[in-house]
Amino acid sequence: MSQSPDIKAPPVTPWGLVILLGALTAFAPMSIDMYLPALPAIGKALGGTPEATQGTLAVFLAGMAIGQFLYGPASDRYGRRAPILVGVAVYVAASIWCALTQSMEGLIFARFVQALGGCAGAVVARAVVRDQFDHTETARVLSLLTLVMGVAPIVAPLLGGWVMVIAGWRGIFWTLALFGCLVGLAVFLRLRESRSEETAAQARSETPLKAYGQLLRNRRLIGYALAGALNGAVLFTYISSSPALVIETYGFSPQAFGWVFGCNAVGVIGMSQVNRMVLRYVTPDTVLRRASLAAIGFGLLLAFFAFTGIGRQYTVLPLLFTLLASYGLMAGNTMAGALSMDPRRAGSISALMGSLSFGAGAVASWASGALHDGSARPMAGVMLACLLASAGALWFLALPRKTQAPA
Repeated sequence: MSQSPDIKAPPVTPWGLVILLGALTAFAPMSIDMYLPALPAIGKALGGTPEATQGTLAVFLAGMAIGQFLYGPASDRYGRRAPILVGVAVYVAASIWCALTQSMEGLIFARFVQALGGCAGAVVARAVVRDQFDHTETARVLSLLTLVMGVAPIVAPLLGGWVMVIAGWRGIFWTLALFGCLVGLAVFLRLRESRSEETAAQARSETPLKAYGQLLRNRRLIGYALAGALNGAVLFTYISSSPALVIETYGFSPQAFGWVFGCNAVGVIGMSQVNRMVLRYVTPDTVLRRASLAAIGFGLLLAFFAFTGIGRQYTVLPLLFTLLASYGLMAGNTMAGALSMDPRRAGSISALMGSLSFGAGAVASWASGALHDGSARPMAGVMLACLLASAGALWFLALPRKTQAPA
């Protein structure tokens, strides 16, 4: 494969920075995946209905979507470090609240606040990457963040199960509080300020609403943002639907579900690293073109086998693996494309994309749950709709009509 003239030889990978930023982006998967095995126990202990127990996940996604709108402009105006430290402090306090609460209503509210704090890490981490790298290298580094962040969906359910055995479901939230303290300490000691003076001047010259207004007028940026958010909604649909599908419908044990969940996370991680290597030869937009078409193909196959019932888990689960793996090709490249549209507003762009992603994920998860009929059909149908909408945003809004050098 010959190297594209637009592609430069990659610099030395800053592994220390990558691991720290990866830990910051892991707040969401750790907070979601680690407590999934505990949901039945939580509902029983707090006297909550299954709907109310599931609501602790929905409000977390809502909090992640809302909170990012605050941290993005703040990181452009006040710097990258301060918003992270504030967010981590909120996250730790809310995790302790979750561990101590005596009611389902209290847990739901505490989970919302926990998300408001935890979302700071992901927003600012992406902005830090764009502060220091160009378009293509941003895509490579974001793929590395997926590698580090992707360990969480593998480790978190297993860790959550072990903690439950030792300390009960409340121990999971104490563990999350400890995780927040360790990451916050690492940020305080190791993360240097990376926001440029140009970004600071731009943020001081406009209100957050004006900044978002300017971004929403950029057709290509919105295309990248919607393409990434709708592709990410496929992942959230899987997360919310898979416990019932794999355990109740297909009859897997909770322990076996953890391995299925981990295998799919390995697929996402592996493909994100394939993306990092492919970007040595082609541009991020080229990868997006091909990955979006491949994802639709796998989505159509999944829908066919889900609706016909042919093969049941022996067809649905392998196709889920291949479909979810496409997220590893889409996530970093759509984010890098959006950030390249206006680097001076990197924090606000990161917030906009994160909010859209969690918002789309919440809607898709709700739709899959509302249509739940004990089969894979609702999940597959929602996933295919999201993939088609993602491809439409990518092809009709984001991708340039003519080949252009990346910013």
